[in-house]
Amino acid sequence: MRHHHSPGIRGQLMWFLCCICLFLLALVWFLSTQLLEPLYTKHIEKQLTTQAENITADLDKALAEDETLSSWSFGRLSVNTSFFDRLATQLYASGSLNSFCVDISDSTMRTIYKIENQSYCNLHETLLSDSANNDMIVSTAVAMRKKCRTTGGFVQTLNPPRLSGSAQLLVGRNTAGGEYTVLVTTSLVHVAEAGKILSTVLPMAAAVIFAFAMTAGWLFSEWFTKPLRQLSSAARQMAMGNYAVQVDTRRSDELGDLAQDFNHMATEVQRSSQMQRDLLANVSHDLRTPLTLIKGYAETVRDITGDDKAHRDEQMNIIVDETDRLTALVSSVMELSKVTSGAAKCERVHFDMAQLCDEVSERYDAICAQNGWQLKLELPDEELPVYADPDMMQRALHNLLGNAMHHIGRDGIFILRAQRCTEGVRIEVEDHGPGIAADDLPYIFDRYYRSRSDAGKQGTGLGLSITKAIFQQHGFRFGVQSAIGIGTTFWFVMNDLPANEKKTVEDRGGENPGEKMIE
Repeated sequence: MRHHHSPGIRGQLMWFLCCICLFLLALVWFLSTQLLEPLYTKHIEKQLTTQAENITADLDKALAEDETLSSWSFGRLSVNTSFFDRLATQLYASGSLNSFCVDISDSTMRTIYKIENQSYCNLHETLLSDSANNDMIVSTAVAMRKKCRTTGGFVQTLNPPRLSGSAQLLVGRNTAGGEYTVLVTTSLVHVAEAGKILSTVLPMAAAVIFAFAMTAGWLFSEWFTKPLRQLSSAARQMAMGNYAVQVDTRRSDELGDLAQDFNHMATEVQRSSQMQRDLLANVSHDLRTPLTLIKGYAETVRDITGDDKAHRDEQMNIIVDETDRLTALVSSVMELSKVTSGAAKCERVHFDMAQLCDEVSERYDAICAQNGWQLKLELPDEELPVYADPDMMQRALHNLLGNAMHHIGRDGIFILRAQRCTEGVRIEVEDHGPGIAADDLPYIFDRYYRSRSDAGKQGTGLGLSITKAIFQQHGFRFGVQSAIGIGTTFWFVMNDLPANEKKTVEDRGGENPGEKMIE
């Protein structure tokens, strides 16, 4: 029974997208309504300051070249019109300000040149009370010129004298010698209007954006979580025993990789389940035959041949043989279970594999002499140091040699070979028997698998499975190569390094063509 204590991935994704969308909308509102005006004013101030400093630089340059810019004679003003007209042309050509007013005055606080490019100027068309003498009324322009000469330069906002006006920003600068004062001003009406428009448009725009984002998020979450829902459904089907289930793997992202891994897992589980069923069926069949024989001969001994010693001995020997066969089968199943489950731990030590091969080969002298066979031992003169569990390696060699004897060729020869290789030590067990068909090679190490050529032969069918489990527990590479009518060679590669110090072997070009490698 499932308990949903929190929304699913789709709900969490929608909640995350909703929070992100609301945060971004709030951020846009804050930037548009709260920071728009100060940022815009800062930008305008930078432009005005640049304009004022460029003008004063031009004035200072002209003065340095002894150029007369203005003069007073008997109360009449004389101005270098060519210079100031050229200055005005540069201001209009730069285009940095669309609406501005430039006031240039001399040391007498009187205007010598003015550039007016706005409909209403707070600087020239208002009166300002003199802070030093409230009874004296002076123009705003005179007051700003005086302030600029006093402070050496300033930035100030000029508020409108009437409700219909707008605020303006003013920047004042003096020439290096104090001969002239430059005042530059522009209107801030644009930012105020923009703020009002944004305040009106933003709520509606936010609603549209939020609705669109939620719709897009819902569709995206549907597309994004579809593979996860398919995986969940497939997992439930597997839990109910449907191991043939597969999921769509057309995506090329991490979810596609997950789907491929799931399909691979389902295939392996299906294969393992089938192998388990085959193992149970085969073991049950092998158990049924000796048990039937034991029961039949025991009843025969009891009812018929109890007094006939020769028949009784023959039948009792059959009972003993079948009991031994049962014992071997049960022992093999138990050993396979221990090795594959990890109950049988590897006790790795450093030892000489050549010596172990020599000791194992001696165990086959008697059976070879009895049957006219020959076990050839091909070992180098040097030691072959390896790092493994000697008992497990001995069992693996017995399994491979026993398998070779079951498939020994007409020449009666099978070979145990050990030699050095780039990875360490390579062990081979070769027979000259009928060989293994190419279709059987991929499954030769599976539990209870028998090739078509082995059908009807005695044996537990678990020897190679136990050998495979031993090699896998050690992390050794192993495999088989075979040719029909020529023979079969089982091989595995050992090394003399602990598991945490093994080096990855990139070049495997030394593998023989046609051999089946199991990783």
